[in-house]
Amino acid sequence: MAGSYLHKDPWWMTTLIYVFLIVFTIATIYPIIVVINVSLRPGNMLHTTSLSLIPKNATLEAYRTLFLHKPFLRWLFNSTIVSGMVTILGVSLASTAGYAFSRFRFRGHDFGMIVLITTQMFPVTMLLVPLFIMLISLHLYDTFLGLVIAYSATVLPFCIWQMKGYYDTISVSLEEAARIDGASHFGAFYQIVLPLAAPALVITALFSFMGAWSEYLVAAVILNDKTLYTLPLGLKQFQSNFDTEWGLYAAGAVIVCIPVVALFLVLSRWLISGLTLGSVKG
Repeated sequence: MAGSYLHKDPWWMTTLIYVFLIVFTIATIYPIIVVINVSLRPGNMLHTTSLSLIPKNATLEAYRTLFLHKPFLRWLFNSTIVSGMVTILGVSLASTAGYAFSRFRFRGHDFGMIVLITTQMFPVTMLLVPLFIMLISLHLYDTFLGLVIAYSATVLPFCIWQMKGYYDTISVSLEEAARIDGASHFGAFYQIVLPLAAPALVITALFSFMGAWSEYLVAAVILNDKTLYTLPLGLKQFQSNFDTEWGLYAAGAVIVCIPVVALFLVLSRWLISGLTLGSVKG
């Protein structure tokens, strides 16, 4: 039997890769550390240029003020409601619409897919005027429902395209076998296809949630009532023409990041398993 040799990269190349990864990681984490640092600074040190990771006389006063003296909890509640509704709507519509585009051939199928992907070429600012007019006509301006509709319109094209692509990797023979065993078409979709598409559903849910959680421009156009403000709109209140409350701004930014990071950690196993799920064993 012929011998085989494993190819190994020279030591200097491996070292260079590790150095690059370390530098890239530090460059990514450092801005986050700076924001946390600013949120812990006393009021008389907000404009200091110190590079220390933990500021001198660190305090949680910004967080206390944020929760006790500002309507931050109201903004947090509003963002949670809106993001939750957009996530549920996005996953529900994208999972079914993507399946229809993947499994059925109907009039306008190819044109519909082209339209979906074409919408991603235009910035969201182009949608502001038509969305504003549509919501005014539907009497949904300055409401949570109007904001949910606007957000869903921006995230659904990508989510549908993504779900359609993942469904294409799942063999139709699995559904045919379920139909032979007596399952209905919807039963085969719900019991066979959806569980295999779990990684794509997770990505769709994350994309929908993040699209609504941190969006500012559309919310600024649609919402005028301050009791309906979401977190991005609320945090903007700390900035004025003459001064910016950097401590409160930084503390709010830190808290806003926590739900997204938590979701990634909780759903990470589904994201990683996406490389293997959906395959067909012989």
